[in-house]
Amino acid sequence: MQNSGFKRTKLACYIAYFTMSSIFSLPPLLFVTFHEMYGVSWTLLGTLVLTNFCTQLFVDLLFTLFSKHFNIQKIVRMMPLVTSLGLIIYAAFPMILPEFAYVGLLIGTVIFSVSAGLSEVLLSPTIAAIPSDNPQRDMSMLHSLYAFGVFTIVLISTLFLKIFGTENWMYLTFFLALLPVIAAVMFMLSPMPDMTGEESVTAARRSPKRTIGIMLCVGCIFLGSCAENAMSNWISGYMEAQLHIDKAFGDILGMAVFAILLGITRISYAKWGKNITKMLFIGMSGAAVCYLVAGLSAHVVPAFAACILTGIFTSMLWPGTLILMEEKIPGAGVASYALMAAGGDLGASVAPQLLGIAADGISLQAGMLICSVFPILGTVLMIVIIGFFRRNKEL
Repeated sequence: MQNSGFKRTKLACYIAYFTMSSIFSLPPLLFVTFHEMYGVSWTLLGTLVLTNFCTQLFVDLLFTLFSKHFNIQKIVRMMPLVTSLGLIIYAAFPMILPEFAYVGLLIGTVIFSVSAGLSEVLLSPTIAAIPSDNPQRDMSMLHSLYAFGVFTIVLISTLFLKIFGTENWMYLTFFLALLPVIAAVMFMLSPMPDMTGEESVTAARRSPKRTIGIMLCVGCIFLGSCAENAMSNWISGYMEAQLHIDKAFGDILGMAVFAILLGITRISYAKWGKNITKMLFIGMSGAAVCYLVAGLSAHVVPAFAACILTGIFTSMLWPGTLILMEEKIPGAGVASYALMAAGGDLGASVAPQLLGIAADGISLQAGMLICSVFPILGTVLMIVIIGFFRRNKEL
């Protein structure tokens, strides 16, 4: 089948990845509401975040070990409906049984986190399996839509809650639950690329050097995810508490601008980028400089600029490592993508937690300085990766 036959499939992947951003950006916006409306403690709200990441890690590891036992095409088609189901339970349970609101929030979180894990594991290999003149552009475009999705969801949610009140948050959630249905319908009406062949190719070519190459990529995506998520999770709090910038202004210039820069850089690479290895090296080293400036600067302006610019430097660290694996290790297979997703999710949970511990024990600025170790190690790892793939051009 020609590439033109997969245009709708590719669009469905883009929409599914865009709508997935609601899973990550909506709950934090509602935590204060849950605390005030239902009396849910901050500790239990934090447990929802932990549940999200642990569920995704479980899905990642499940597909790493047993991907050949799943019908990938059917799961991709059903995946957006799982997102909708999770969001509906998340909103409906507290509305029907407010005294058991947390139970519904927890169940909904588990369900849509399964979908989030599946999206990270399966959408990238689906895009990679679609014939394309520029596969790097398609992969970069896929991940840029998540960043723009975060910005869009934050904007829509902020306006809705401002106009209709936080007590009507469940209707906003019902609306967001409708969006993944669009992706599900498009998947049902679209052909799916064959990804089973990739597993057989991987098995035929499996070798110690190939395994080392994949593990180097997993290490790279882990450190890249650490660098991206430590800043994205703490940038607003850092601007407010450390730089003493007004909260609303800090939120706009923090989470929203960070997401925009993330998306713009990914779109730019999709249009003009060619050398992903060079891009990853620049991203890691640039992020290291930003963290060091944020952690060492005694002045607001350079620290502020460093936080914002981190969005540019970390933008390609996750999708770029997937592109690197596709380029250097052809036919890596769904299990390899699942392992990469596990590395990324682990980084997304470890780094923000470490920064939070450092902030409680010392200060936010010290936390930024400590977290600079991730992009610094990432820069060193990129030097190792460049040398490894230069010596082993055929894997």
